[in-house]
Amino acid sequence: MNTLTRKLATAGSALALAASGLLLASSPASAATSCYGSDCTGKDPSTTVCQNDARTVATTGLGVELRYSPTCRAAWARTGADTAMTIWVESNTGLSQSAYHSGNDTVWTAMIDDKGIIARSCGYVMGFGQQCSSWY
Repeated sequence: MNTLTRKLATAGSALALAASGLLLASSPASAATSCYGSDCTGKDPSTTVCQNDARTVATTGLGVELRYSPTCRAAWARTGADTAMTIWVESNTGLSQSAYHSGNDTVWTAMIDDKGIIARSCGYVMGFGQQCSSWY
């Protein structure tokens, strides 16, 4: 009986270890970091929890969205337009982040602090000019 008890205990320990490995394995959502306000400036929203509750709060005529996360109090610009352009997000305090969009896929900027300030998204197309969203 002692040998059977040891084998069962060993098997149980192995199962417990395997199960704990599954529980500790990171999923993309659990691997995301958090930030708040100025701590978010310069961070990629796709690697943070900020993307989880983000919403589009303004859009330019070029299709550049101003994305805002209430949880993180951060903003960024995003576009999936089929036109090549430079996009950026800027605040009324002078913070800005930009990215180049080749006209393929979806591109977004790094985030800026939006705690207690306002921001807008902008896009510039060569030969067409610049358009910005309303401030939010």
